[in-house]
Amino acid sequence: MSFVCRPGGASPTTKGVLGLLTPQSRAGWLDAMTTTLSMPRAERTSTGSDFAELHRRINAAGLLERRPGYYAVRLGLVAAAYVTGWVAFVLIGASWWTLLVAVFLAIVFAQVALGAHDLAHRQVFRTNRPSARAGLVAGNLGIGMSYGYWMTKHTKHHANPNHDDLDPDVGPGVLVWSREAARGRGFLTRYQAFFFLPLLPLLGISLKRDSIQALRDGTVKQRRLEGALLAAHLVGYAAALLLVLTPLQALAFVVVHQALFGSYLGLTFAPNHKGMPHPDGTEDFLRKQVLTSRNVRGGWLVDAALGGLNHQIEHHLFPAMPTPHLRKAQPIVQAYCAELGVPYEITGLRDSYAQALRHLHDVGVDLRRRP
Repeated sequence: MSFVCRPGGASPTTKGVLGLLTPQSRAGWLDAMTTTLSMPRAERTSTGSDFAELHRRINAAGLLERRPGYYAVRLGLVAAAYVTGWVAFVLIGASWWTLLVAVFLAIVFAQVALGAHDLAHRQVFRTNRPSARAGLVAGNLGIGMSYGYWMTKHTKHHANPNHDDLDPDVGPGVLVWSREAARGRGFLTRYQAFFFLPLLPLLGISLKRDSIQALRDGTVKQRRLEGALLAAHLVGYAAALLLVLTPLQALAFVVVHQALFGSYLGLTFAPNHKGMPHPDGTEDFLRKQVLTSRNVRGGWLVDAALGGLNHQIEHHLFPAMPTPHLRKAQPIVQAYCAELGVPYEITGLRDSYAQALRHLHDVGVDLRRRP
């Protein structure tokens, strides 16, 4: 069994241009992470029971139990912030001060998206029906993103994280995540690390476009219901802006709101897997989830800002685990991985972004070598 992190070893260009993003003590990181990772022979003999034993330990600690009180408070606060933002928008009226409301609502929209993420994983409700209903309200009606489309996409990601052919999050798009996918690409891919941050503001619009496309293609189960809720959001959003603001103010509001919303989402999910090894499909469940994921250190503020997704390894191993339990599960999982000799990646927030950027830059190294 092997894990392959594509592309291959770090290029001199990558080290010279992007090596400044991290301390010198990390200079050998890219070479270490871009080699084939082979599990020692001793670890291959017990993989069938590895996750079962970890599950037993986590369950014994009570970390798979529901936290209805936590989610009642968290989702209640997010809903209150959502309403407060739009009330403030109306009360301020046709003023450039509404751009401050756009900033506030960008944060709130991202928190709604993170809440919908937890609903999709049944962290809030035990069964699918209430989870789906709440998810449709939060996703389609609340922020204008198809819950069904995103859930299908995200389920595929969880089943095969970082797999070149099976994970839609690393499939070729504007950005590419492997040298194979970069072949034949042009200037953007060649220097894509430098375009990553400037492109993030477009993520919110991109998700709305993909949601509409999924509805048109019929790949969403509750097509009519999702379409109606999505249309209600888009019409209501446009009507609010045009009725309250001048056309120029409305345009500025959309730009600020959607750009910051997209940037927030992108910066929330980027640290989790980008630059981590790519599996070949022969791995057992535990190693497939642990070796492709990265945790980010931080206190309660990081947990709140990233919706607990900074504990990405624990989340991938136990997707239905309530967010507040992920931090408690972290030392148990890390200690267990140490017992097995399975690498467990944890780093700071700044370094997690630097690793993703270095990987993006190295993907285009072959293109930059061409005359």
